Amino acid sequence: MNMRLPLPLARRRPDAYKNQFSHVCVIAGSGRMLGAAALASLAAMRAGAGLVTAAIPASLNAAAQKKISNVVMTLPLQETREQTVSADAFARISRAYDEFDVFAVGPGLSRHPSTQRLVLRTIGTSPKSLVIDADALYALAGHTEILRKTTTLKVLTPHPGEMARLIDRSRDYVEKNRRQTALEFARKYGCVLLLKGHHTVVASPRGQVYINKTGNAGMATAGSGDVLTGMIAALLGQGLTGFEAAKFGAYWHGKAGDLAAKTKTRAAMIASDIIENIPKALKVIGARL
Repeated sequence: MNMRLPLPLARRRPDAYKNQFSHVCVIAGSGRMLGAAALASLAAMRAGAGLVTAAIPASLNAAAQKKISNVVMTLPLQETREQTVSADAFARISRAYDEFDVFAVGPGLSRHPSTQRLVLRTIGTSPKSLVIDADALYALAGHTEILRKTTTLKVLTPHPGEMARLIDRSRDYVEKNRRQTALEFARKYGCVLLLKGHHTVVASPRGQVYINKTGNAGMATAGSGDVLTGMIAALLGQGLTGFEAAKFGAYWHGKAGDLAAKTKTRAAMIASDIIENIPKALKVIGARL
């Protein structure tokens, strides 16, 4: 299936400036998984966000400034002894609600109890759009009612195992009922649900369903999902609806992965190869306009 380039990505106005394309905050990373914050943040920049800030444990700030990218800002947050973002950081995050347009929450955050409490408070109070992934999905299991606490746009991006935990069913059930599972969850909780895997399924609360056909098995590699999270957050910030952002994000992410596989091979490609091919994939998609 071919897909048209969303107009914000065309950048046709000569007087465009960075603030028009949103400021994305990526709440991610921990002592052992700072790379997840780096991948999601850089992917958001490559997908067109005007500004990106990585909100990370304070003691990792110096390392993050070297590791992530010179185009990504950082926001040091209060942390636990284990170098994960602490529940005490909520006060700083809530004060920052007006500074950002979109929040991406979860990549590499860890499952520390204090961090999980922070995640739930953020999801239950944020007035700005949310992309919820990875360890944030782990925090949500057993607390999915929080998704209905606000009308804030929420896009969830679970893999089958995370989806199974969210609905308290087996992974096998999810895999055999991918379309139905995604659609039922989206309708029940008023969110957009992107169920990863072969032929990723995107479902909206209104009953829209999209089955993605781009991508390949080489994308089953550490950090690939973090890249997708950053891309979707950037698309939300540029004005796409939740369903359109998830749909085009899945398509674009898969197309970048397909290009990466051509040069790196499916066996040897890594998540940063996908980011490297985001511009090339956009050029291929845009060439049809």
